[in-house]
Parts: sequence; C-alpha cells; structure tokens
Amino acid sequence: MKHPLSVTSRILVAFASGALLAVYFLPAWRIDLFAPQYPEGLSMFIWINKITGDVDIINGLNHYIGMKHISADMFPEFRFLPYVVGFFIVLGMLASITGNRKLLAAYVLFTVIGGVLVPYDLYRWGYAYGHELDPKAAIQVPGLSYQPPVFGHKRLLNFDAYSFPDVAGWIVFGAGLLAASVLFFEWYRSRKGRAIPVKTILIAFCMLIFPFTSCTVKPVPFNIGKDNCTMCKMGVADLRFGGEIITKKGKIFKFDDAGCLLTYIKSGEMDTTQIKDILIMNFLHPNTFITTSKSQFLVSSSIKSPMNSSIAGFENRAVAEKVKGENEGEIMSWQELQNSTAQ
Repeated sequence: MKHPLSVTSRILVAFASGALLAVYFLPAWRIDLFAPQYPEGLSMFIWINKITGDVDIINGLNHYIGMKHISADMFPEFRFLPYVVGFFIVLGMLASITGNRKLLAAYVLFTVIGGVLVPYDLYRWGYAYGHELDPKAAIQVPGLSYQPPVFGHKRLLNFDAYSFPDVAGWIVFGAGLLAASVLFFEWYRSRKGRAIPVKTILIAFCMLIFPFTSCTVKPVPFNIGKDNCTMCKMGVADLRFGGEIITKKGKIFKFDDAGCLLTYIKSGEMDTTQIKDILIMNFLHPNTFITTSKSQFLVSSSIKSPMNSSIAGFENRAVAEKVKGENEGEIMSWQELQNSTAQ
C-alpha cells in the first residue's frame, strides 16, 4: 500500500464517513409486532442511545408472560455507542484527508468486526429477554420462549414479530459497503497501475447493495391452531381457503376465508393505497398462495368454505372450469368478485 488514495476515492470515503452522522438523528433498528388485536402493529425503534415507539404498550403486554421491562437502562451499549460511531467518522475522515490506504483498510476491518458484533449483541440480548422469564407470570406456557428475531420474521404466540434495520442502520450498511468497494478498487489500481473511473466504482457499489434494498416480503404459510383471521378472529381451520394482504410496509394480514378478505377491504379499516399485494389460497394445493390479479374464482354453494362464502381460488380459468364441471357455480375474476360483493 505505497500509493495514496486517489482524489475520487478520498471524496467517496469522506462521503461514507460523513453519512454516519445520520446515526445521531435517526433510528438504527426497528422491531414491529402485529396481531389481530393490533392490526396496525406496534413498533419499537432502537437509536444509538435510546428506545422509542410503543414501548409502554409492549411492556404492558410482555408483563403478563413474565418478560423484563424494556428500558434504555438495560442496554449498557448506549453509553459508549455514540463514541464508537464518532471514532468511525474520525477514522474515515483521516483516511480521506491523508489518503492513507492503511487507515482505510483499518476502517473497513473495524466495520466488518462491528457488522459481526452488532447482530451477535442483538441475539444475546434477545435470547436473555425471551428466555429469562418471571416464574410468577400470569401466563405461563411450559417449554415456550419468546426470543424475538435478530433479522426477519418470527411467530410469537399470536404475534408476528419483524426485526429489520431502520433508516440509520441501512445508511451504516451502505457506508461500509462503499468504503469496502473503494478499498478493493484502490487495491486493483495498485496492481494494474491505472485508475478506475468513479462511474465504475459507483456501479459496483449499487450492484452490491441492490440485493439488500430490493428484497420483498413473501407470504407466510398458515399454521392451524396458531393463526387467526384478521376479520372474523376465528382460527384458521382449512388450508384450501383464505388469503393474505401484504402492505407496502411489509405487514401481513391473514384471512381464513376469501369472503373475510373481501369484507375487510370493503370495511375501510385499511387504506387500500397501502396494499402491495393480495394473495389467495390455491384450492387444489393447500397452503399455497397465488396472486389475485392472475387468479380465477369459483363461487359455488357446493363449496363449503370456513365462513360460508363458497369461494375457491384457482391459478387459471381452465382449472376453475374443470372443477366447475363437478360443481354448479359461477367463475369470476378478482375484480368481478369484488364488484359482486360491493352490490
């Protein structure tokens, strides 16, 4: 590493380091909880030195199952994290100003170490929080723990728990990737003896970060005995019927009958502009979802659905026609089905 950083690399490293200032003003992580009694969800936001959101409500619910009271005092990390982030900002700026590639390498190395320690710390806290329960709690289920997910989705009793980075968390992740990309291309430049255009660096950075920013929420298979219908509150009993609504924020609402799903949309309880996708069960392939925009529906009195809507979903009209040959009824598209229930 004899050659100093190029001017372009210095600018990009300075940008990546400066972006970390967002951690002081925006939440870094979030945990969202959804249940039939809380269809809009409960959210907890973890900042660099505090916790905000629906913490009081979550503490009230968790009290009944013996979980500890969540507060900033239970996180000793809050006392030194502001200084850790400050260290990264100063180190990155020094690498940018001096052009020293060893400093940049140290910056990337510490970023990788931090990227390993943070999830581990979240897992360690979540494990203790979900397993160390009050033996005198009002609700006790032998052998059951309530450890929240570190990343992604997990079912906890009748709650769907989601854990993901928030705005500042994604910024930190992007800053680390940008710095690593710069370090790689500087190494490449020293080996090949020629500079790499800034456009190439930015394109490579975007290709690295794209898989993480373009991920989509997938439907969650029904679980008989645990899942309840958002509309009628009844437990899911037949995996051939029902469906799910997925919102733009990644929230999932489950329904045990297509009729319940239609009624919920019609009720106005949900802002339909926030719906990302509506999925329906494939009648011939239980617990398999198909999108309503491409589905065909058979409405027949001979089809006994959980809430007596008599609606069954199929992947195409040909399959629906075949089933109709055995049962009297009418085949409709999703739009036609919505129009018929609106009357």
